[in-house]
Amino acid sequence: MTESTTHFGYQTVAESQKAQKVAEVFHSVAQKYDVMNDLMSAGLHRVWKAFTLSQSGVRPGHKVLDIAGGTGDLSAGFAKLAGKNGQVWLTDINSSMLGVGRDRLLDRGYALPVAQCDAEKLPFPTDYFDCVSVAFGLRNMTHKDQALTEMLRVLKPGGRLLVLEFSKVWKPLAPAYDLYSFKVLPKMGEMIAQDADSYRYLAESIRMHPGQEELAQMMREVGFSKVDYYNLTAGVVALHKGYKL
Repeated sequence: MTESTTHFGYQTVAESQKAQKVAEVFHSVAQKYDVMNDLMSAGLHRVWKAFTLSQSGVRPGHKVLDIAGGTGDLSAGFAKLAGKNGQVWLTDINSSMLGVGRDRLLDRGYALPVAQCDAEKLPFPTDYFDCVSVAFGLRNMTHKDQALTEMLRVLKPGGRLLVLEFSKVWKPLAPAYDLYSFKVLPKMGEMIAQDADSYRYLAESIRMHPGQEELAQMMREVGFSKVDYYNLTAGVVALHKGYKL
């Protein structure tokens, strides 16, 4: 039988190869990830994450799952909101990113539980979390519908999912955004992280990710209710929100 294929940026690869290729990207960029985020977004990623936290509804005592949590920015914010009686899990499929995130959280005074896991097969009980978030990670997942289904499963009834992800920019800005993405970004990656290819993949993966309405519909199809989204910075990024009934 012929193996199913999927996209890795603009390349077509076997599904079994994508996770390893994505892993190689993030092993490469983990140590410079935060520096590059600040440079690439001119610090705007902090504003986007602050808005995500404001839409989370997390209160003291809540349980939160931060999927593809990377270097732990959102986990730290959730920990503040959930308080000492809450529980916030930092998870990532990539061990390098998870290690950096764990160390950064400890440096900031947060000893949170961490788990290396695949979002398509979450090792958590059904109906457990009050909030699940995934920031800048969904586009790297091979089976997005399966990952979203797992996120729905682990949420409590009434719980909410937050998906913060690059999206489709406002059309008049598209030419300038393309120039920045495909010319400036790889150069920046080469200079700061000594890795142009990973940041070229980043630009390509953004273009291959579902747009705002398409992702909203995908969330509805797996069972989320009251799905809505907010365009941030002219659609460079969108925050999608959905609930489990």
